[in-house]
Amino acid sequence: MSTIKTTRPLRVVAVSGGLQRPSKSAALAEHLLELIASEIPCQPHLIEIGQIATQFAGAVWRSQLPGAVVQQLAAVEQADVLIVVTPVFRGSYTGLFKHFFDFIEQDALIDKPILLAATGGSERHVLVIDHQLRPLFSFFQARTLPLGIYATDKDFSGYQLQSEALIERANLAVQRALPILQLTQRTAPLHTEEWLAA
Repeated sequence: MSTIKTTRPLRVVAVSGGLQRPSKSAALAEHLLELIASEIPCQPHLIEIGQIATQFAGAVWRSQLPGAVVQQLAAVEQADVLIVVTPVFRGSYTGLFKHFFDFIEQDALIDKPILLAATGGSERHVLVIDHQLRPLFSFFQARTLPLGIYATDKDFSGYQLQSEALIERANLAVQRALPILQLTQRTAPLHTEEWLAA
């Protein structure tokens, strides 16, 4: 008996490492979510580390975490595609950003497409994507997408993207990612259980 292969919306999860609200990292994450949603059917979900940090900062083991944090970890692990945006803090991602990903199951991100982005005060930290973020997600054996996005304070007006160059680079990053995202959509298994609402 043959089965008909259908597709479902991609589960796209963005993790913003910003520790305050509003946050430039969250604004960039939301922009990238919107770009992907405009190109391919998806279920977007945004996780703001700053909004849940106090619930996991003191935990050592995943078993110590409250249900709300475990739910967000599960969203990352069950996502088809990840967007990861971190502010630069002392030359790298924040400790709480790393602590959150320390709770992710080691094999949960294998081959998962990940779009990397970062925000910083100046252009001197632009290599944080290649020197810090790529090695972290290489450990997880994730598929980091080739074009990262780095934004500085001057690329924003308040907490809104204003730089045409940044907006164009974000568009290009998503366009370059589309073949991989479309392949992911065609090969992603269908699940009947309800997934986290955005």
